[in-house]
Amino acid sequence: MDDAQLLRYSRQIMLPEVDAEGQDRLLGASALIIGLGGLGSPAAMYLAAAGVGRLVVSDFDTVDLSNLQRQIAFDTADIGRGKAEACTDRLRRMNPQVRIEPIAERLSASALEAWAGAVDVVLDCSDNFATRFAVNAACVTTRTPLVSGAAIRFEGQLAVFTPGIGESPCYNCLYPQGGELDASCARNGIVAALPGIIGSMQALEAIKLLLGLPSVRNDRLVVFDALRLEWHEVRLGRNPSCPTCGRR
Repeated sequence: MDDAQLLRYSRQIMLPEVDAEGQDRLLGASALIIGLGGLGSPAAMYLAAAGVGRLVVSDFDTVDLSNLQRQIAFDTADIGRGKAEACTDRLRRMNPQVRIEPIAERLSASALEAWAGAVDVVLDCSDNFATRFAVNAACVTTRTPLVSGAAIRFEGQLAVFTPGIGESPCYNCLYPQGGELDASCARNGIVAALPGIIGSMQALEAIKLLLGLPSVRNDRLVVFDALRLEWHEVRLGRNPSCPTCGRR
C-alpha cells in the first residue's frame, strides 16, 4: 500500500482483526454483486469504500424514478440510465483505486457460473426467485461463498452459504423451487431504510469472508423485523434431496 491507501483505509487498518495484512487481502480480493437496487446499492458502495480491489456489478435494468426512494447509488440525474453504468460511475468517484467491471445484460446460467468461478465471493442482491436460484446453482457448482439478502415491507433476511464446506445448506435447501411466493417491492412496498440495513450487512459479511473472519453461521437464516427492531435466527439444515446441492 502507498501512503494514500494507508490514510484512506487507516480506520480499518487500526482494527486488530484487519491490520495491514488484512487490508492487503481486501485489495487483492474480488466480489460479484448481482442486482444493484435497494440491496446492491449499499453493498457495492461499502465494498468499494472498504477497498475490495475488484467489483463486478451486474444489473440489466434502468434507473426509474420509483427506485430513488431506496436505491442510494442513484440520483435524479440517473433516471433512464442503465443501473450497471450509473453505479459504476458512482463507485469510481467514491474510490478510483477499485477496479469496477459493469455487466449490463441478463446473465445466462453458463455466464453466471463463469463469473462466480472468477471471484472470491458472490452477493445476491436480486429481487426475484428465478435469479436467486440461478445464482445459487452457480455458486454451488463453483463452490463460491454466497451472501444472500432479501427485503420487503418491514422485513429483511440474510444468510451466508459456503458450498463445499461441511454440511452447509444452499439457497435451494431453504426455498424449494416452485414453492416461492409472488412477492416484490412493486407489489408489496418497502420502507426506505430497510434495504440499506440488509445490503450493508451483506457487505459486512462479504468483508468478513474475504478476511477469513467468522461470519454468520452457514446453518442460520437471520430475520430482521424492522417494525419491532428485533432480530431472529432460524436454523437451517442441508436437504439431502436438494436438486442443487443434495447428495447423489
